[in-house]
Amino acid sequence: MKLTIDDDWTATVTDDPLHITPRFDFWDFRLRIATYANVEERGQFLLDTFGSQPWLWDTPDELRFDPAGRELVGAEFAIAGEAADAEDSARVPATPLVHPGGLRADEARDCRLEVTTELCRAPGDAVLTCLRDLDVLDEPLEARIGIAPDVALLVQHGTVVGWSLTDPVRYLTTGFAAADPAPPAPATRLLLTECLDLITGPLLDEVRDRDPAALASLRALDHSLRNQREDRHRIDALTVKIADLVEDYGDW
Repeated sequence: MKLTIDDDWTATVTDDPLHITPRFDFWDFRLRIATYANVEERGQFLLDTFGSQPWLWDTPDELRFDPAGRELVGAEFAIAGEAADAEDSARVPATPLVHPGGLRADEARDCRLEVTTELCRAPGDAVLTCLRDLDVLDEPLEARIGIAPDVALLVQHGTVVGWSLTDPVRYLTTGFAAADPAPPAPATRLLLTECLDLITGPLLDEVRDRDPAALASLRALDHSLRNQREDRHRIDALTVKIADLVEDYGDW
């Protein structure tokens, strides 16, 4: 199967998905599938690979390929900052099922993968789906290619139209730190949903407008995060984002 990434730039699906544990950087709201552990290593990784990457003010999503074999070796995706409404999120199809696979670039040259604009949240945030636009939901998906554990590219008419992350709470972290390999605590799942309710919905605008009820909700969430004793690596990843909002708006 061939996938179109950028106009006439194509890649072929292989039988070799990445065996890299994803990292859901909650503060930066990005998903990283790569082995680099800091900014310097990331810079070298970009120099040593080709594909879609940021350039000056242009910040597309990233698919990076090894020049020798043209195989996919890493990816980084921005998560859309505003969630679609519940009705549209419910339209995300359950089929086709994920088929694990890697990618091989059909030629060794750079491309551009446009960032997605729509975030669809499954009940309980069991899956986060990021789409090019909501028009994608008007037709069936052709394929889900599982390029890494719990990460799939969504394909429609041979073109990549989005991606999904299953069980996002499992991969919560901050920056380039690895995700905790232990299972997430039930309380962390609930707190992730509360955090996403705040930062991807209208409540965030109310916080920025310093609405008293919204600020009270923000402070209550911050308090819950700071007093959760289990699963601190994941909880700390959530806390950093919410603490920034408290610092900017919560003391007014």
